[in-house]
Amino acid sequence: KLTLDESLEITKIYSVAGLTRGGDGIIATRPFRSPHHTASPIGLVGGGTHPQPGEVSLAHRGVLHLDELPEFPRSVLESLRQPLEDGRITVSRAQGSVTYPAKFIMVGSMNPCPCGYLGDTKRMCICTPSQISRYSKRISGPILDRIDLHLSVPAVEHDKLTTDEDSEPSLVIRRRVQKAREIQQRRLAKTKYKSNGEISSAQVKIDCRLSPESRELIKGAVQRLNLSARSFFRVLKIARTIADLAGEKDIQ
Repeated sequence: KLTLDESLEITKIYSVAGLTRGGDGIIATRPFRSPHHTASPIGLVGGGTHPQPGEVSLAHRGVLHLDELPEFPRSVLESLRQPLEDGRITVSRAQGSVTYPAKFIMVGSMNPCPCGYLGDTKRMCICTPSQISRYSKRISGPILDRIDLHLSVPAVEHDKLTTDEDSEPSLVIRRRVQKAREIQQRRLAKTKYKSNGEISSAQVKIDCRLSPESRELIKGAVQRLNLSARSFFRVLKIARTIADLAGEKDIQ
């Protein structure tokens, strides 16, 4: 759930963008933005003759969903570097510059290859290796390095679509997430941060302390997987979040 401060932040942005109506009051739900892959750099990060907030700022404190990620122009994806790293975007023009907040969860989705069947157990991929390589290279290494989690999602079997078996209700999941977020807010109460995803490298050293065994594990992973410094700190923040979701004081 949004805190009052977060609601005010979002409402200010939507007011600047002319997306609020008189009498609506403050925005009380987290924004979900899903721009089409034909969106321009200005549409995504903001700008124009009179700089306005783009999709990254309209998704502030919410979710920015980029479907068909490789179909976005490379220049548009590269413009996400600053907001993903700093949580803000600065638009510069001849008459001056404007900085808008842009702290969001980015969710990108894509096919495994142009035809969509690479790795499928029932249909054969018809793409050539060069086509697959070109497709995956549309997303640069620096952008991939700024994405915390990479998940492969296989096709859902027909039996699972028609089963009567109940899955975990969204309301139960939300309570668990809410509890984890409240743990983070209490831990970060005396700082400028609101969640694990925002904390600096210096704050990671305070809040993500590791046991000697855990330090050896992450050291081996850094060497074996050739992780960047950015990836190293992101792994620690994810580990801290997993511990919060489990209600654990220490990272295991």
